[in-house]
Amino acid sequence: MTKNKNTTEDQLSLATQLATAYDDPSGSITPPLYQSSLFSFENFQTFKDTMAGQHQQYLYTRVANPTVNAFETMMAKAEGAEAGVAFSSGMAAISSTLMAFVKSGDHVACVEHVYPDAYRFFEKILRPFGVDITYHSVQDFENDPELLAGCRVAYLESPNSVLLQAMDLPKVAAHAKRHGAMTIIDNSWATPIFQRPLELGIDVVVHSASKYISGHSDVVAGVTVSSQENIQAIRELTLPLLGGKLAPFEAWLLVRGLRTLNARMKNHEATANLFIDRLTSHKAVNAVHSPVPNSVPGLSGRSGLLSIEFDRSVNIEKLVDQLEHFQLGVSWGGFESLVLPSKVSLAQKGEQNSLQRFGVPDTIIRVSLGLEDAEDLWKDFEGALEESVN
Repeated sequence: MTKNKNTTEDQLSLATQLATAYDDPSGSITPPLYQSSLFSFENFQTFKDTMAGQHQQYLYTRVANPTVNAFETMMAKAEGAEAGVAFSSGMAAISSTLMAFVKSGDHVACVEHVYPDAYRFFEKILRPFGVDITYHSVQDFENDPELLAGCRVAYLESPNSVLLQAMDLPKVAAHAKRHGAMTIIDNSWATPIFQRPLELGIDVVVHSASKYISGHSDVVAGVTVSSQENIQAIRELTLPLLGGKLAPFEAWLLVRGLRTLNARMKNHEATANLFIDRLTSHKAVNAVHSPVPNSVPGLSGRSGLLSIEFDRSVNIEKLVDQLEHFQLGVSWGGFESLVLPSKVSLAQKGEQNSLQRFGVPDTIIRVSLGLEDAEDLWKDFEGALEESVN
């Protein structure tokens, strides 16, 4: 492929870098799919040296695979990281990353309104193994310089889940560095298109790649990006031993997703802006939860995931059932529009979940705005809302 030698990669926008990130000597514009569980060796010495870590060669897909590595390299490039490691789910990325750096007796400070399954991991896995977990508001992380004293890891989301409160990441990163705490953030909502936490001082970024990175609701995956040293620590310990490795076919699909990420995020944002502009003045809407772009350093846009808090005049069940172009389901970030009422999670019996713990109102509906026509979606939602107001 002909290259313009006068243009360096840093001069290109992220959209262009992702669209042209893979360069194959064969001329193929997509990575080959290495759908193989293992890789063979020409001779005993090479095999022996590889097993001893003295020779770099693919050995077993649970440890490394060329197609998976192509996705990891692109994802690291997208976030401005030195390296990346991919997993079979977002929770595999979160759990494998935390368990690579946290041990019994350590303290983890977590932001309130954290992703519900991350909360369950903290409470059902880390806490019983002797890790001290505390939860703090976005404001406490920003304004209390001593909050992270004696802390091993600050686990962050910006924005956080459900209420979508954004955080001043450079300020929190500075507090953490002064106390020697590692910062880990879930950047699934903003994606590297709208926020690059490593450039703001954060140490490690995790993603549920099932969401916007994939964008097509056909992949479950996760990824972690950071310094070469941090990624190597994960590769040597939790990646092989916990076994949450991403499969080659999913990685191949994720490369496809990354190439259209910029265009999709701009579309999601435009639809979100239309909804927010119209919902904020609606008589039955108490609040629309979505961070304002540039309200905190480094957050340049908003995704299509928002939460709408209604007053008691709205019949939530009726609203959901009236919708035609919004499907009822978990997850988000795909091409399709989805709704998820908070009262479904709040009604769960048994263990306390994160929505109950952090006091989420049962009048909230989480909305994931897809890639359908914005006016079609609004007409559908507006009509269903009018039908459901008592």
